[in-house]
Parts: sequence; C-alpha cells; structure tokens
Amino acid sequence: MKRLFDILLSLLILALFLPIGILLIILVVIESKGGPFYFQQRVGLQGKLFYLLKFRSMRMDSDKGSQITIGKRDARITRVGYFIRKFKLDEFPQFVNVLKGDMSIVGPRPEVPHYVAMYTAEQRKILSVKPGITDYASLAYFDENELLAQAENPELVYINEIMPAKLALNEKYLTKPNVWHDLQIIWLTAKKILRF
Repeated sequence: MKRLFDILLSLLILALFLPIGILLIILVVIESKGGPFYFQQRVGLQGKLFYLLKFRSMRMDSDKGSQITIGKRDARITRVGYFIRKFKLDEFPQFVNVLKGDMSIVGPRPEVPHYVAMYTAEQRKILSVKPGITDYASLAYFDENELLAQAENPELVYINEIMPAKLALNEKYLTKPNVWHDLQIIWLTAKKILRF
C-alpha cells in the first residue's frame, strides 16, 4: 500500500511540477557552469548506497570541502540556488528516487556515508526503513543551515547535537511507518514550505 501510494503521488507531483522543473533546469544551466542536477551518494535501506538527485544549487565541485551547508549566504550557493533552496524546490527531483525505489516520500532523511559511519548500533535501526524526502527531523530542523551558521564549529555541532537529535526524531516514525502517518507528515511539510 505504501509503495503504491509513493508511486502514484510521485507521478502526480512530477507531472504538475514539470513546467517549473524545465524552467529551473534552464536557469541553473544559464547561471553557472555544469549540469542542472546534483548527484550525491547517500545510505539507504539496510545500508545500501544510492545516488540522491537534486537540482544543483551550488557551484560545481562545491562538496569537495564540507558536506554541510552553512547559512543562506554560503558563498558556494548560486543566486538561483538561494531561491530554490528557500522553497525546497531543489528537493523535487527526489521523486525520481522514489519511483526508482531508492526512497519513499516519507521516511528518515538519507545521510551521507561519512556520517552514517558514526552511528551507534541503536541508531542504525533507522536503516530498517526506506529513507524519505521528508520526515519529523526535516520539519524540526527546517532551517538547519541557519543554526549551523551560528555555530563556532558547524561540523562538531552537527555531529554532536543535530545528528543525534534528528535520529531520535526519526525513531518516532519507526513506530508506525504507514500511509496515514505519511499523509500527516506530508501535510505538515507543505504547511512549513508555504509558511501557513
């Protein structure tokens, strides 16, 4: 049931989003050198690696240094990138990841291998469900970049404070990973993005 829901809703969203998506592809390519999409290796169900798809919001090879973004004025982010990040438009290509079966619409956000390697055995339970585009942690840390911008050492704050808190929130989802729970989280996410 959850898989069918993911496929049908993803197809609907991608179809509705197509005209905006084409415009964003053009704007991203015009503004900075490189392709319109960004592929990043993430850890999925049962620890399987996959490539997460996003609209590219940063200059090429920006992830060669830090893998976390710090604040809205991170110098690596393009002008178009600021706009698409503000409204989470960079996340829409992930519905393709959902159709491929790498992700669900709702589920714990997939992390990069570097940080998953730091998980405790207890925290690795989060890998027992498919990762998602949105979850409780995404809602609670909607402005995570701004929190990190205020930190003296963003990397340590992420590892010691934010990452454990997000994993604890994700455990809440593990108690009932079903369609009705998903609809509730999708509604809360839409409200957060549209600011109402």
